[in-house]
Amino acid sequence: MRPFRADRHGGGVHARFEADEAAILIGFAAEAAERAERAGSEPPDGASADPALARLLPDAYPDDPEASAEFRRFTAERLAESKAQNAQVVIASLSGPAGGAVDVRLDAEQAQAWLRALTDIRLGLAAGLGIEEDGDEGDIHDLESATRRAVYDWLAAVQEFLVLALARTERH
Repeated sequence: MRPFRADRHGGGVHARFEADEAAILIGFAAEAAERAERAGSEPPDGASADPALARLLPDAYPDDPEASAEFRRFTAERLAESKAQNAQVVIASLSGPAGGAVDVRLDAEQAQAWLRALTDIRLGLAAGLGIEEDGDEGDIHDLESATRRAVYDWLAAVQEFLVLALARTERH
């Protein structure tokens, strides 16, 4: 991967992802989009049964289930739709010619969608790994969980490079 950088000639930011990196990110973004769609359509008790769904759309009022249900009734569908759209922006940005590296160029709006989608992907990974707060190692007990943890850490770096590149565009 060539990290995100500010685009000097047209605003926005750009990066390059190797084909395998793009495929991994597309897979996790598709998973996040599907999870968001489920979160928007499941009742509150169904969302809390899956830790990833509960993190994606947390209870607004954890001590008041009735108020949380009412809040979710008015917000969950639209919020979930927005989360799915953010993931679709990532997928569309990475969909290039098969087999080669993918150059990604994002305007400010697309970059914000990427940041939100990366957050949602990382929340889903954290839930599956048992990561509750910064510094937690998570439950790494096999190759799959170790791989998911590596992707979680890699996505943190992608997100950080994107934030830094956006900060540079704002200064120019």
